Amino acid sequence: MLPFLRRRRFERTGFELYCAAVAAARAPIFYADLGVPDTLDGRFDLVGLHVFLLIRRLGALPPPGADLAQAVFDAMFSDMDVNLREIGVGDMSVGKKVKMMWEAFHGRSAAYQAALANADHADLEAALARNVWRGAAPAGQAAILARMTRAQDAALAGQPLAVFAAGQAQFLAPAEALA
Repeated sequence: MLPFLRRRRFERTGFELYCAAVAAARAPIFYADLGVPDTLDGRFDLVGLHVFLLIRRLGALPPPGADLAQAVFDAMFSDMDVNLREIGVGDMSVGKKVKMMWEAFHGRSAAYQAALANADHADLEAALARNVWRGAAPAGQAAILARMTRAQDAALAGQPLAVFAAGQAQFLAPAEALA
């Protein structure tokens, strides 16, 4: 199948999965209790973290896992384009800003991937502090977010392809991720 047609085939499912990641990233605990900045950047970082975890899981699955992962990525950056336009970013600079977000997402994803491959929690804490709080995480909060991230990663790893192919991703509630 042509790559363009394959992408279209999973477009709706990718958007549904992306929406699940966004919903998980909007949990008030991140902003009220962990001190993640409730700004465009702070929200982008939490959405990016949850999308990364979802794409990581999808990429580890047999076909059509990689196609679903690409569809989630496409949905994220289509949404970023729309959001930038809605907040008044001029048409001429939207593409440049989306490209910067795309590069930031890939950099963060590489850092999180390497940190999750390492059993040492310090690497993940450092990557989260550097990206989510721009290096100035409130005391202990990066460790809490790292624990929640590992729990979400494990929860997604336990979900079969059929769940994702149906457009569902079951992220843990923050209380469950902290348990």
